[in-house]
Amino acid sequence: MKTISDRIFELLKERGMSQKEFAQRTGIAESSISDWKKKKTNPVSDKILIISEVLGVSPYYLLSGAEHRGERSRENMLYVISKDSELGILIETYQSLETGMQKKLQGYLEALADLNKSEE
Repeated sequence: MKTISDRIFELLKERGMSQKEFAQRTGIAESSISDWKKKKTNPVSDKILIISEVLGVSPYYLLSGAEHRGERSRENMLYVISKDSELGILIETYQSLETGMQKKLQGYLEALADLNKSEE
Protein backbone atom coordinates (compact mmCIF):
# COMPACT_ATOMS: atom_id res chain seq x y z
CA MET A 1 0.00 0.00 0.00
CA LYS A 2 1.35 3.42 -0.93
CA THR A 3 1.98 6.01 1.73
CA ILE A 4 1.27 9.71 1.47
CA SER A 5 4.96 10.38 0.86
CA ASP A 6 5.01 7.73 -1.90
CA ARG A 7 2.17 9.59 -3.64
CA ILE A 8 3.95 12.93 -3.19
CA PHE A 9 7.15 11.66 -4.83
CA GLU A 10 5.18 10.07 -7.69
CA LEU A 11 3.39 13.37 -8.28
CA LEU A 12 6.66 15.30 -8.17
CA LYS A 13 8.09 12.97 -10.81
CA GLU A 14 4.95 13.22 -12.99
CA ARG A 15 5.07 17.00 -12.83
CA GLY A 16 8.82 17.24 -13.35
CA MET A 17 9.15 19.19 -10.13
CA SER A 18 12.35 18.99 -8.09
CA GLN A 19 12.32 18.59 -4.33
CA LYS A 20 13.94 22.02 -4.10
CA GLU A 21 11.17 23.68 -6.13
CA PHE A 22 8.55 21.78 -4.13
CA ALA A 23 10.16 23.00 -0.89
CA GLN A 24 10.14 26.60 -2.12
CA ARG A 25 6.51 26.46 -3.24
CA THR A 26 5.23 24.78 -0.06
CA GLY A 27 7.47 26.44 2.51
CA ILE A 28 8.50 23.01 3.81
CA ALA A 29 12.16 22.50 4.64
CA GLU A 30 14.08 20.43 2.08
CA SER A 31 15.44 18.32 4.95
CA SER A 32 11.88 17.37 5.96
CA ILE A 33 11.06 16.36 2.40
CA SER A 34 14.26 14.27 2.23
CA ASP A 35 13.30 12.59 5.51
CA TRP A 36 9.99 11.50 4.00
CA LYS A 37 11.91 9.61 1.35
CA LYS A 38 14.82 8.30 3.43
CA LYS A 39 12.98 7.46 6.63
CA LYS A 40 9.67 6.53 4.96
CA THR A 41 7.78 9.07 7.05
CA ASN A 42 4.84 11.26 6.07
CA PRO A 43 4.28 15.01 6.27
CA VAL A 44 2.54 16.44 9.31
CA SER A 45 -1.19 16.92 8.89
CA ASP A 46 -1.12 20.72 8.81
CA LYS A 47 0.94 20.59 5.58
CA ILE A 48 -1.50 18.41 3.61
CA LEU A 49 -3.53 21.34 2.23
CA ILE A 50 -0.56 23.29 0.88
CA ILE A 51 0.98 20.11 -0.55
CA SER A 52 -2.32 19.27 -2.28
CA GLU A 53 -2.59 22.78 -3.67
CA VAL A 54 0.98 22.84 -5.02
CA LEU A 55 0.64 19.38 -6.58
CA GLY A 56 -2.83 20.07 -7.99
CA VAL A 57 -4.60 17.18 -6.29
CA SER A 58 -7.26 16.95 -3.61
CA PRO A 59 -6.31 16.26 0.00
CA TYR A 60 -8.53 13.19 -0.33
CA TYR A 61 -6.32 11.85 -3.12
CA LEU A 62 -3.15 12.60 -1.21
CA LEU A 63 -4.43 10.79 1.88
CA SER A 64 -6.17 7.85 0.21
CA GLY A 65 -4.86 7.53 -3.33
CA ALA A 66 -8.40 7.72 -4.70
CA GLU A 67 -10.04 10.65 -6.43
CA HIS A 68 -13.70 11.48 -6.02
CA ARG A 69 -14.98 11.07 -9.57
CA GLY A 70 -17.94 9.77 -11.48
CA GLU A 71 -21.41 8.74 -10.48
CA ARG A 72 -20.35 5.73 -8.42
CA SER A 73 -18.26 7.78 -6.01
CA ARG A 74 -19.70 8.85 -2.72
CA GLU A 75 -20.37 12.50 -2.16
CA ASN A 76 -17.65 14.21 -0.17
CA MET A 77 -19.05 14.78 3.32
CA LEU A 78 -16.13 16.79 4.70
CA TYR A 79 -14.92 20.37 4.47
CA VAL A 80 -11.50 21.69 5.34
CA ILE A 81 -11.89 25.16 6.81
CA SER A 82 -9.25 27.44 8.27
CA LYS A 83 -10.00 28.41 11.87
CA ASP A 84 -8.93 31.96 11.01
CA SER A 85 -11.48 32.34 8.22
CA GLU A 86 -14.88 33.96 8.70
CA LEU A 87 -16.53 30.55 8.46
CA GLY A 88 -14.02 29.01 10.87
CA ILE A 89 -14.73 31.72 13.43
CA LEU A 90 -18.46 31.19 12.95
CA ILE A 91 -18.09 27.46 13.58
CA GLU A 92 -15.94 28.03 16.67
CA THR A 93 -18.56 30.43 18.05
CA TYR A 94 -21.38 27.99 17.27
CA GLN A 95 -19.55 25.17 19.04
CA SER A 96 -19.07 27.32 22.14
CA LEU A 97 -22.85 27.78 22.51
CA GLU A 98 -25.04 25.60 24.72
CA THR A 99 -27.18 23.04 22.88
CA GLY A 100 -30.37 25.07 23.28
CA MET A 101 -28.74 28.13 21.76
CA GLN A 102 -27.36 26.03 18.88
CA LYS A 103 -30.89 24.80 18.12
CA LYS A 104 -32.23 28.38 18.16
CA LEU A 105 -29.47 29.46 15.79
CA GLN A 106 -30.28 26.56 13.46
CA GLY A 107 -33.92 27.71 13.47
CA TYR A 108 -32.88 31.27 12.62
CA LEU A 109 -30.70 30.02 9.77
CA GLU A 110 -33.55 27.92 8.35
CA ALA A 111 -35.90 30.93 8.56
CA LEU A 112 -33.33 33.15 6.81
CA ALA A 113 -32.82 30.53 4.09
CA ASP A 114 -36.60 30.32 3.54
CA LEU A 115 -36.83 34.12 3.44
CA ASN A 116 -33.99 34.25 0.93
CA LYS A 117 -35.74 31.70 -1.31
CA SER A 118 -39.01 33.63 -1.26
CA GLU A 119 -37.20 36.85 -2.28
CA GLU A 120 -35.56 35.22 -5.33
